[in-house]
Amino acid sequence: MNLVVIGCGRVGAALARDFRADGWEVTAVDEKEEALSRLGSEWSGGFVVGHGMDSEILRRAGADEADAVVVATNGDNTNLVIGQVVKKRYGVGCVVVRILDPARAEFYAARGMQVVCPTQTAIGALAETVRKTTTALAAR
Repeated sequence: MNLVVIGCGRVGAALARDFRADGWEVTAVDEKEEALSRLGSEWSGGFVVGHGMDSEILRRAGADEADAVVVATNGDNTNLVIGQVVKKRYGVGCVVVRILDPARAEFYAARGMQVVCPTQTAIGALAETVRKTTTALAAR
């Protein structure tokens, strides 16, 4: 299986390493060559320096042959545009986009985009922890 990860920050690099360890062919894309260091000295996947909105960069990364693409740059708008381009231009069936703004994530998810919103996940986890903890304290 082929995975392209666009955005090689902490999240993108961790995903790339994880999928590579599972035997996937993985290519990471980042604007900064220094991001390659996040993948570790043992990295055996691909790495392309460039912006994920550049169709030549996407082609060099293998988006046209990818089974899945994860878009996890530091910008919601950038991630949405790249995700839509990859899905429509390259016909990738599994495109997952990280969106930090819960309202924006909900809007695009309702229109068929596969999104992950870590902000909403954190809100839910924090609220659940507070409820569990206060319930346990009240029961004492």
